[in-house]
Amino acid sequence: MSLTRCDLLINGKRLAGVGTSFNVINPADESIVASGRMASTEQLDQAVAAAREAFKTWRTTSNAERTAMLHTIADRIEANADELARIIVQEQGKPIFLAQMEVGGAVAWTRYNADLEIPVNIIEDSEHKRIEGHHKPLGVVASITPWNWPLMIAVWHIMPALRTGNTVVCKPSGLTPVNTLRLIEIINEVLPAGVVNLVTGERAIGEAISKHAGIDKVIFTGSTPTGQHIMSNAAGNLKRLTLELGGNDAGIVLPDTDVDAVAEGIFNTAFINMGQTCAALKRLYVHESLYDSLCSKLAEIAGAQVVGDGLAEGTTFGPVQNANQFRRICELVDDARAQGGRVLSGGKPTSDKGYLYPPTIVADVSNGVRLVDEEQFGPVLPVIRYRDLNEAIRMANDCEFGLGGSVWGSDIAEAERIAHQLECGTAWINGHAEVLPHAPFGGSKMSGVGVEFGVEGLLEYTQLQIININR
Repeated sequence: MSLTRCDLLINGKRLAGVGTSFNVINPADESIVASGRMASTEQLDQAVAAAREAFKTWRTTSNAERTAMLHTIADRIEANADELARIIVQEQGKPIFLAQMEVGGAVAWTRYNADLEIPVNIIEDSEHKRIEGHHKPLGVVASITPWNWPLMIAVWHIMPALRTGNTVVCKPSGLTPVNTLRLIEIINEVLPAGVVNLVTGERAIGEAISKHAGIDKVIFTGSTPTGQHIMSNAAGNLKRLTLELGGNDAGIVLPDTDVDAVAEGIFNTAFINMGQTCAALKRLYVHESLYDSLCSKLAEIAGAQVVGDGLAEGTTFGPVQNANQFRRICELVDDARAQGGRVLSGGKPTSDKGYLYPPTIVADVSNGVRLVDEEQFGPVLPVIRYRDLNEAIRMANDCEFGLGGSVWGSDIAEAERIAHQLECGTAWINGHAEVLPHAPFGGSKMSGVGVEFGVEGLLEYTQLQIININR
C-alpha cells in the first residue's frame, strides 16, 4: 500500500480534516503507511447534520430495502477483500491469514444482520383491545471503534444500526483509520449520501461525540475509563449507550482435563490477535496436578510461532499494534519476573525495529502480581497454580472486570456447574473468546453496558413504542 491520505467522509464526499495532523504507523517496522488531519468539532457538526438529514428518508425505507442493500454491501466488501486485508495488516499488524479471516467475518456479520427480523410483540389481543410493541430507529448512532479488530468491530457497530433504520457517524481509532475509511467508501457506493459518515480524531472528537445533542446513541468498544467518560458526557441528552469495555478473562483448568486435548485451544484463545482481543483468555488457573505439564505444552506451542511482519511468508504471529501497548507489555513482564515469575517462553522483544514481542508464558505468579491483576492486552499469559477448586473460583472472580470466562475439563456437567459461578457475561466450556453473530455478547461489572449481536443486540438500536388500540 502506497502512502495514503486519510480523509473524512461526510455526506458522501471525502474531504481533508482541518485539525491536528497524524501518521498511521506500520507496527512491524514503524514505517508511515498513511497520514491525515483530524476532524474539527465543526466538521463533526457537519457529519451529524448530514446524518440527521439523511435519517428523514432512511428511516422510511422498508425492511426489504434495507436487507437488500446490506447484502449488496456484503458483496462489495467481498469484492474488495484482498485490498481490505492488506490494509489491515499494514496498519494493525496481524498476519495476513488473520486479516483475511477478519474480512470474511465482516462479510458474514453483514449478511447475518441483513436477514435479521425486527419483531413486533403482541402484548394483548382480546375482544376489546390489542396492544403491540414496535421497535423504531433512534436517529443518529455514533460508532467509536478501537484498533485491535478495526474492520470487524466497525461492521459490528454499523450494520445493526443500518438494519434498524438509523444513520451513522463513525470515528475509528487514529491508529487504524485507513481500512475503516475504505469500508465507509464501499458502504457509500450503495447507500444514499449522509447515511454513513466518518470523522477522524482522538480524545477531543470522542468527547464532542459523547456530548453532542444531535447524536442519539453511542456504541463504543474500548477501555473502561473511556467508557466511563462517555457515560458521564452522554447524560446531557440521555443518549442510549452500548459499551463493550475492558476484560481480564480467567480460565479454570479442572484436574480431569486432558492436557494434550486442550493446550492448543487454550493457546489460540489466549493469543488470538497477539492477545489483543477484549475477550481473550488473559489469566489461566491450573490444578496443581496438571500445572507443570500444561505449562510445558503451552511454552512448546509458543516457541514454535514465527514472529514477524504480517505480510512476510511464514509469519504466524504479528507485532503488538502500537508503541504504548508495547511498552506496557515489556513493563508487565519485567515486573512479573521481578516478583518471582518464571518466564517459560518469550519474555523480551525480538527486534530493535517495530513492536515485535513473542508469545510469552509466565509461570509461578498469582493474584497480587500486576500481570495477573491488570488487563495486559497483549502476547502474555500468566499461569496460576491452584489446589482447591473453590479458591480458583474465588481468584477468578476477584476482578473488577466481568467480560468472559471459561472452564476446561472432561466432565461437562462439572464444568457447567463451575461456569455458572463465574461472574462474567459469557462463560465458555472447553473454549474461549468465541463470539457468534446470533449469540448476545456483553460484559458484567466494569466490562460494559448492554449487549451486541443477535436480536437482543439489534434491538439496542431501537426505541420500543407501544401501540395501544381500543376496539
